[in-house]
Amino acid sequence: MYAGIASALLTLSAGACGPSATSSLPEDDEGRPAPRAGFSVRYELPAAPDRANAAFLRGHRVMEQGATDVNEFVRAGAVAVVGRSCGGEGSAYDPEARRIEICYDDVAQERELFEGAGVRPADVEVAAVLAETFFHEAGHAFVDLLGLELDDRAEEDAADQFAALMLIRRGAAGERQLRVAAREYELSAAAGDAGTAGQEAGVRDEHSSHLVRASNHLCYLYGADPTRNTDLVGTKLLSRERASRCGEEWRGMRDAWQKRLASVAAASD
Repeated sequence: MYAGIASALLTLSAGACGPSATSSLPEDDEGRPAPRAGFSVRYELPAAPDRANAAFLRGHRVMEQGATDVNEFVRAGAVAVVGRSCGGEGSAYDPEARRIEICYDDVAQERELFEGAGVRPADVEVAAVLAETFFHEAGHAFVDLLGLELDDRAEEDAADQFAALMLIRRGAAGERQLRVAAREYELSAAAGDAGTAGQEAGVRDEHSSHLVRASNHLCYLYGADPTRNTDLVGTKLLSRERASRCGEEWRGMRDAWQKRLASVAAASD
């Protein structure tokens, strides 16, 4: 099992972009029985202001593709992935319910951020940020499933690393998504938002700063594939000095998650 996970971590496969955002509105899937293991996806009916956002999320299959990617690693205790209207609370992982909530209203928030920076249309960017958000929350789920004793900041950093790992694993397409996620953090920092888009206001101080998170994502990108990402070096977010250590940083965090996931796999056999 460990060897299989290690192979999966080192195999880069490009992800599909998904269908158009003009998909029909999601039905309420709450009554659908959840599998006993792995990540499963369902949608709640959106509040009226979120109908277009809900259609976007389902149309781009962000949660379905993310759940498939995670389930290719390991099937542990069941984790529900729910699209829903959150009223501005932000996407999050609920450890008591073992549920990831991806918020329809995050779509509008991310679109506003990128369109404010002159990106129109911003569909690709919004989908990329939501993919990173999904994997970040999945990282929290694995911390929970593993029973890891991490303080708040360490857990947030580990979740960011898991998100970077999963996107890099998608190959060139995932690397582009991770670049967009780093850009989102940079834009949020420029906008003076003290927290992280897609996170609940009450827990924002648990995260590293926006610029640190952006820099870390770019460092992992460069460390994983210096040839394809050489343009990142010498920028304001990735100095040449740090870039020289990014290969080691990438391998360290990849191997740490590899061992953690192997532990979950062994427990589920």
